[in-house]
Amino acid sequence: MHKLSKAPLALNGLGRCFITEKHVSAINTIRRGLVCSEHGDDSSKNEVYDIIISGGGMVGSAMACTIGMDPNLAGKKVLLLEAGNKKAMQKVPDSYSTRVSSISPGSATLLSGIGAWEHITKMRCKPYKRMQVWDACSDALITFDKENLQDEMAYIVENDIVVAAITKQLDTLTDNVQVKYRSKVVKYAWPRPHHAAEVIPWVKVTLANGETLQTKLLIGADGPNSMVRKELGIPTVKWNYDQSAVVAVLHLSEPTENNVAWQRFLPTGPIAMLPLSDTESSLVWSTGHRLAEELLELDEESFVDAINSAFWSNENQSELIDTAGSLFRGALSAIMPSAGSPRQLPPSVAGIGQKSRVMFPLGMGHASEYIRHRVALIGDAAHRVHPLAGQGANLGFGDVASLTHLLSQAAFNGKDLGAIQHLLEYETERQRHNLPMMAAIDLMKRLYSTNAAPVVLLRTLGLQATNMLPALKEQIMAFASK
Repeated sequence: MHKLSKAPLALNGLGRCFITEKHVSAINTIRRGLVCSEHGDDSSKNEVYDIIISGGGMVGSAMACTIGMDPNLAGKKVLLLEAGNKKAMQKVPDSYSTRVSSISPGSATLLSGIGAWEHITKMRCKPYKRMQVWDACSDALITFDKENLQDEMAYIVENDIVVAAITKQLDTLTDNVQVKYRSKVVKYAWPRPHHAAEVIPWVKVTLANGETLQTKLLIGADGPNSMVRKELGIPTVKWNYDQSAVVAVLHLSEPTENNVAWQRFLPTGPIAMLPLSDTESSLVWSTGHRLAEELLELDEESFVDAINSAFWSNENQSELIDTAGSLFRGALSAIMPSAGSPRQLPPSVAGIGQKSRVMFPLGMGHASEYIRHRVALIGDAAHRVHPLAGQGANLGFGDVASLTHLLSQAAFNGKDLGAIQHLLEYETERQRHNLPMMAAIDLMKRLYSTNAAPVVLLRTLGLQATNMLPALKEQIMAFASK
């Protein structure tokens, strides 16, 4: 006969019954197990994190870093999942990469705040102080520059260098930010917030190695083909442009200060030359798929000739448009004699980097929702734009700054990080910024994708008028530099 325990146990309000010490011991063991799994004991495969970020590219790794360095989020347990290898860079490669981004002053400030910008400037980046955009179908142009030319408009940085710099900072945050490389997600399971019978209240993440993790907030930073967005079933407005971008590293004919970003709108799409160094620039040539394939197949000399011709040739111009444009410009000059900027000529190209020609398809995409219960989308997972304005990475870094700020406030006020209230604030704030920018980029792309005379005339007059209005240009630059 077992000795009876003195502890009574209430069972569903049906009266009391007595249990033995042996039963008490078993219950305590179960309780300890539950506490362990709730607090994320390392031996458990069901660890609960405060935040899991899926995707360790530029935007995802920056998100992990800003959260890890925010004092209000210091006690939170954060995990970054990256399907690829760790992108550490012991020394800067001799040759430039074809994948570069234009980093705005606002994005540079964010990267500086997490200590990554210092690494980037030590590795390599090229500031530019001026941007010249002009039309191949008329002589209309617009220039953007800072008044005193002391300030940088933006910086051209290779994507690999941005990731390597942020990775260096992540390595210093091991106390509260864990990174799992080569960890591919195969399944997400979503909590149902108002479902009484829900066993797991968190987002459940299953990795390819069989490991399962749980998180109070999942941040999807997994790119334009986001698995997080698709599995949530978030509708996305998207279309392909029937264009591909041909990218390459260009060797200039002679050394130059090379502090201007050049962009010319051809009837087939925009071509841009962005500075990398005094002797090298990055090419982004957006054009039809067939022409893009032909450009890839050209020998080096023919490819270089095609680039120079695209920047210099006047074959698409018409006398009628030129006459109308010069009359309009003359009238504007009479009203505002000091406005406008002189035309500069782009540098000529002498050669290209070895194996540096690559092409990728272009499109536009926008998630109708950036958030769901315990989930937020950032970067290309939420929005994808045409590269003509160089804003892709900057929109993503803006998401990072906004979401970190709102999560920091939520933590300070003792709120649940995955709650919908502050996530809705993030969605509203970012959509108000991103949608006008995306609409403007799409409109520009469509406006310049034709050589129909009425449209050419309209855009010629519009471009010239904008170029003559410094206040309007300042507003455009201020919006783009955030």
